[in-house]
Amino acid sequence: MKSSCLQKILFALLVIAILIPVVFPFLWMFLSSFKTQVDIISWPPKFIFSPTMRNFHKVFGEQNFLLYLKNSTVVAVTAVLISLVIGLPAAYSIARYMQKKLLMLILVARLMPGISFLMPWYIVFSRLNLMDSYTALILSHILIALPIVVWIMSAYFETIPTELEDSALVDGASRPYAFIKIILPLSMPGIVTATTLSFIFSWNNFMFSQVLSMEKTKTLPIAVYNFMSYAEVDWGGVMAAAVAIVTPAIILTMIFQKYVVRGLTAGAVKG
Repeated sequence: MKSSCLQKILFALLVIAILIPVVFPFLWMFLSSFKTQVDIISWPPKFIFSPTMRNFHKVFGEQNFLLYLKNSTVVAVTAVLISLVIGLPAAYSIARYMQKKLLMLILVARLMPGISFLMPWYIVFSRLNLMDSYTALILSHILIALPIVVWIMSAYFETIPTELEDSALVDGASRPYAFIKIILPLSMPGIVTATTLSFIFSWNNFMFSQVLSMEKTKTLPIAVYNFMSYAEVDWGGVMAAAVAIVTPAIILTMIFQKYVVRGLTAGAVKG
């Protein structure tokens, strides 16, 4: 009995030790968004303070934050949808025809530093007069979302028995019909996982937006720059903007958490 209680206590302490480095930055960011500039930079840190909503008034009232929100939504949603349309058939082909070399090539493209694509993209889009356009941002964000979709879904499709498709083909169904009507409905946990992760990576992307967007197509991560200047940094505005940026991603993850877990673990065991 004592051994069981000790194990539970040690397990709880281990969980707390793991959670502190992960949760503390978000807690600090959230609390700082309600502090004044003086309270944020005070030492020792103040955990008891008079909260203020001025930082959020700056974000939503003085800055064009709703435009940035619209731009981020349009770019992330469109890039993810295009990636799903292209990536799902590609992942199915890789899984069924064992195209491992192609899969590794896609993975290498995902692992390459994003900055290596910036100069080619900048030259191409500037020559085509597509700078500060949704087209430039969406195409660049597809580089982020598409490899994630292919990598996750190729592993998930391998877990679906081929006998299901064979039965449909014997009954006269075409392979595209079997893919759409049988494979995709069975793959919804994996699709939700790929959609959620690729959306979050696109939503939080800073580098492509910093180089390829200007006033019309600035996205949310760029909005943080509005609170920085050569003279000072408005830490309250930065923290409030950061809270507004990460909140949709956190909500999305919490809603689809069980599907994300199922989708990530399904490819680990083939069956």
